[in-house]
Amino acid sequence: MAQDTDIYQDLKNRLITNAFPHGSRLRAEVLREDFGCSASTVRESLFRLSTDGLVVFQEQRGFRVPERSAQKLAELTHLRVLLEGEGTVLSIRRGGVAWEARLTAAHHQLSHIETRISGRDFQPDLVAIWFGAEREFHQTLIAACGSGTLQTMHERVYDQFRQQLMVADRRFDFISENITHHAAILDAALSGDEALTRARIHEHLARHLTGETLEELEISSSM
Repeated sequence: MAQDTDIYQDLKNRLITNAFPHGSRLRAEVLREDFGCSASTVRESLFRLSTDGLVVFQEQRGFRVPERSAQKLAELTHLRVLLEGEGTVLSIRRGGVAWEARLTAAHHQLSHIETRISGRDFQPDLVAIWFGAEREFHQTLIAACGSGTLQTMHERVYDQFRQQLMVADRRFDFISENITHHAAILDAALSGDEALTRARIHEHLARHLTGETLEELEISSSM
């Protein structure tokens, strides 16, 4: 039998990576079979995930996966720009060599995976590996900010942001641009240029406020 924490984390990973379609119903009675536990145990995890913003709970209707929403993506993007920009600047001021080494290592791993994905040897199992590496890089950017509250807020916003985008992200037609953006963010952060770092983070994230991805979400939201 799976532990409560394992159930919560497994469901969280599935929600973020779009294993459950947007808008679909989450039935504890069905999900319990995946974990060999009671439906009430699954419901507890679903309630926790609803406080994280990854699940919607409605009386008499139960739990559902949030719908894709152009407005929500825009709001989450703005929040990520603010949180990552401020968090990274604080890390530049406070992190020192240890933080720079961690950031460089996180970027090295991410760059290696993104290069693999952009090449001919792409394999479907790289999706989960890329997700973890991309998350690690962006979390490391703010890891030395000195604010646990900022980091907690960022984690929640990042997870909801990724949940909104994961359908589009599975195409991986953005990887070449990602490689360039991530390298530019790293270089700016290591140089200690706070204004340039904020600008690079904004450039990387603000692309989600316009273009095909936002148009797709607007169409999806109107259906």
